[in-house]
Amino acid sequence: MSYQDVILNREKGWVEITINRPEKLNSLREQTAEEILGILNEVEHQRDVRAVILLGSDKAFCTGIDTSEFQITENGYFDFYRFRKRARKVNRLFKDIGGFTKPLITAIEGFALGGGLELALVGDIIVAGASAKFGLPEIKLGMMPGGGGTQTLPRLIGKPLAKELMWTGRRISAAEAERYRIVSHVTDQGKALDKAREIAKSISENAPIPVMMTKAVIDRGADMSLADGFDAEGDASFLLYFTKDRDEGLKAFREKRSPEFRGE
Repeated sequence: MSYQDVILNREKGWVEITINRPEKLNSLREQTAEEILGILNEVEHQRDVRAVILLGSDKAFCTGIDTSEFQITENGYFDFYRFRKRARKVNRLFKDIGGFTKPLITAIEGFALGGGLELALVGDIIVAGASAKFGLPEIKLGMMPGGGGTQTLPRLIGKPLAKELMWTGRRISAAEAERYRIVSHVTDQGKALDKAREIAKSISENAPIPVMMTKAVIDRGADMSLADGFDAEGDASFLLYFTKDRDEGLKAFREKRSPEFRGE
């Protein structure tokens, strides 16, 4: 399948989706969102794909929503609201990634601004090159984050700091983003993808069903009481008794060999 806005690369155990709109600093339009969503929907059902890496270019991972996407016809505000609420693919992208069952790792070089940062935040792990820059600058344009940033960022770094970053619109470095725990790893410039691949390879060697279950319990547990979270973990853990991969893992441990997990 051919793509206009992204490049798809398949590795053994994972796929890589490169946002490829360099002339627009990899800003997102409907076509971009549709292609990313299509790939995620496809690999969701492919057992040999254990993780996804999302990346951009050396200059910019993603600088948000293409400004042409904000054009509204005269007297068309309510029509646009309905479109944005139900059908707009860019908005669906931010919401649907949260329900993707496989790990999504974002490798960032250059700018991750506005919707670009929000896109990374709805994934699971962020790796950044040393020169990467992060920010939610919408306030400087008379706007506010609209891709989930007001919900994801405070949950990650706390409300006061999230408010400061949004209200000032200031950019932060990769080192500062790591200090705030927005970023899991900072690499030398140009090496973010190498680290993301290292993580994807490590994940792909493990049993995919408990990876899926763990992701679900962690993500849902954030909005549960501690007691409910314990129950959710216990139920998910018990379900693994019925998988062949659990039997294979224990057998390989006894036989002192590497397990061969099949996602069964």
